Amino acid sequence: MTALRLLLCDDEPLAVRRLTAMLEEIPDIAVVASTTDAREAVDLVRGTMPDLLLLDIKMPDIDGFDIVEAVAKLGGTGATVPLVAFVTAYRKFAPQAFETGAIDFLPKPVRLNRLETMLARARHAIEGRQAARRLVELEAMLDALRANHLPARDAHVWVPRRGEVVRIDLDRTDRIVAEGAYVRLHVEENSYLHRAPIGEIESQLDPSRFLRVHRSHIVRVDHVAAIRRTIHGAGELVLRNGQRVPLGRKYSRDARRRLMAFAGAR
Repeated sequence: MTALRLLLCDDEPLAVRRLTAMLEEIPDIAVVASTTDAREAVDLVRGTMPDLLLLDIKMPDIDGFDIVEAVAKLGGTGATVPLVAFVTAYRKFAPQAFETGAIDFLPKPVRLNRLETMLARARHAIEGRQAARRLVELEAMLDALRANHLPARDAHVWVPRRGEVVRIDLDRTDRIVAEGAYVRLHVEENSYLHRAPIGEIESQLDPSRFLRVHRSHIVRVDHVAAIRRTIHGAGELVLRNGQRVPLGRKYSRDARRRLMAFAGAR
């Protein structure tokens, strides 16, 4: 089994030594770096590219949440962002910790069996990432094969607007919303009302670039910035322009798989 590569960050040296000693008792674990300096943690992540980051939350100068935010930006450079698990004495931070996307929250003092459970969860998540990445690569190969045998896609509609008829290239739309017998096509800052059912428009879209996330909503995959839950427990997507789109229960599993696969392939 490939060793799981960990980076530890806690401002208490004793906590780092204790956690390191516990990890040494678990097979196939490699601590690639550790630090008591929260500001150094991001540089160490960049230099070592660990699979998992174990973070304290309450530290001087900057806290664990600041580190997670900084590390997340590495994804924009094409780097694979490590998974995060928080290790802290402050249980009150648990809800906020999970909102950041952390895979686990370990209260101090950490018990060995609890640590092993978290590591197993991390392995499972990494395997899921790898499988999703392979799926994206396979889909890309299939798309390339199809492209060699099919004519180029030229999906567009003509929409009346202010006394003229405007050509809308569907591949340029950010999102599409059903409005009764019509659909509203959102293209950057503009929107256009077109008479057609959303299913008809969906059939004209490139399935590798667009995703049905609700019976009334289609989004362009690269326009999605985040997946989250509302205070009422429903799923929703946050787009890059800050707009929010409901995530229907029927579409949730496929949408999450596709969006995570897209993020992992970038």
